[in-house]
Amino acid sequence: MSGWSLPRSLEVGGEPRAIHADYRDALEILQRLDDPDEDERERVYICLALFYDRFEEIPPAFWRQALERMLWFLGGGQEQKGPAGPRLVDWQQDEALIVADINRVAGCEVRALPFCHWWTFLAWYGAIGQGQLAAVVSIRDRLRRGKKLDDWQREYYRMHRAQVELKKRYTAEELAEQQRLKRLLGE
Repeated sequence: MSGWSLPRSLEVGGEPRAIHADYRDALEILQRLDDPDEDERERVYICLALFYDRFEEIPPAFWRQALERMLWFLGGGQEQKGPAGPRLVDWQQDEALIVADINRVAGCEVRALPFCHWWTFLAWYGAIGQGQLAAVVSIRDRLRRGKKLDDWQREYYRMHRAQVELKKRYTAEELAEQQRLKRLLGE
């Protein structure tokens, strides 16, 4: 497949399978894949069912291939080379920053488009350059690597700490345990 085309189907089990290629579908799948409350097998199954049109027609023998093709698509058509680096962007937490900067790059309100291919969305995302998201990501990266922040970064971090720091996602069990401990401590 050429990098100049925007796939609307992927080959699985020797047959083309229609996919849901809109950026909103991809973001929902990424969110579900990251859900700590769901069993990993359930998450994968749900995501495959959301991604492939008529997933029920794909024989279980081809589900691993279907997953690999879905992950390839979500990665913008690029093969993963080595382990993933540390996470610097959270699609949910950074939603407002991402939308603002992508709208600026795209020159329109992207959420108003009836369809926007995931790869087009990724291309706009990659072209963001200067903006709030870039500032937040650069600060996160420097903090992660233990590097000193520039004066403007230190000031931005001080003013927008909650926006810069990635929030840890807890399972329902972990949240219940935190509440139990707080009650024990009288908080």
